[in-house]
Amino acid sequence: MSSQFEVTVRTVFFVGVLLILTVWELLAPRRRLRVRKAPRWTSNLGLAFLNSFLSRFLIPVTAVGASIAAESRKWGLFHFFEWPAWLEIGLAILAFDLAIYLQHVMFHAVPALWRLHMVHHADLDFDVTTGVRFHTLEIVLSSLFKLAIVVLLGPSSLAVIIFEVLLNATAMFNHSNVRIPDWLDRIIRRVIVTPDMHRVHHSVIRCEANSNFGFNLSWWDILLGTYRSDPVDGHEQMRIGLLHLRNELQVNRLPGMLAIPFQSGLGEYSVNDVIEPFADSIPPVDEPMIIADKKDEKR
Repeated sequence: MSSQFEVTVRTVFFVGVLLILTVWELLAPRRRLRVRKAPRWTSNLGLAFLNSFLSRFLIPVTAVGASIAAESRKWGLFHFFEWPAWLEIGLAILAFDLAIYLQHVMFHAVPALWRLHMVHHADLDFDVTTGVRFHTLEIVLSSLFKLAIVVLLGPSSLAVIIFEVLLNATAMFNHSNVRIPDWLDRIIRRVIVTPDMHRVHHSVIRCEANSNFGFNLSWWDILLGTYRSDPVDGHEQMRIGLLHLRNELQVNRLPGMLAIPFQSGLGEYSVNDVIEPFADSIPPVDEPMIIADKKDEKR
């Protein structure tokens, strides 16, 4: 499997899923967005494209490339067993998904990593572009982590590219501002993380932000005790983002987003802080958004 084939497949799926979810958000939005959409989308998508370019430059070996090398050299635990290809792909996807869940927890638990991850949580709204909004250094560290998992497990290149496509698609899906009937959402979230499930993770309330870490499968949150079904203030009234980062020009513009880890305090959202369920719930008041220019506010 060539690197060009990998890039083509991932690009086609990325653009296709982005377009489908964008139309869905327009036709059936879950929440009213609070800040102006155009500059926010430009910044979020601009950061995603910047990350794609820089990560390929800084880490020339992709996870798929590493899997091809591991296959040729018989590296990894999977090479100790003989099993059908479909079983190996399934096990590889499960293992990768658990690893990404644990990585996400660590980005909340370790203060230095949380500084990078704050860029993702600082978004003042929650829609499909939030799912691709990550600091460049976080993307680099995540890529290195996936390379290590590939070398440890030795999955097939097909398994890796399937997981990469799934992870990217589900990350955009569970961050999307789409309306799904409650009864259907409850069924889907038994397996897949839904937007209503993951939105809780982006609450300004600390105990809610430290729940629902999964991106793809919901099982890890349920099995490991980090699952929370709904926000205390309800999905329409809950506030998105971080309490100590409310300036739109800082958190929803590309230059300010890149500077967040180096200019902002940690806030109170790392899981190494003492967490008492809902003890730090904030009063449900309308907090005025700090906006430098009133013309930039969503009309």
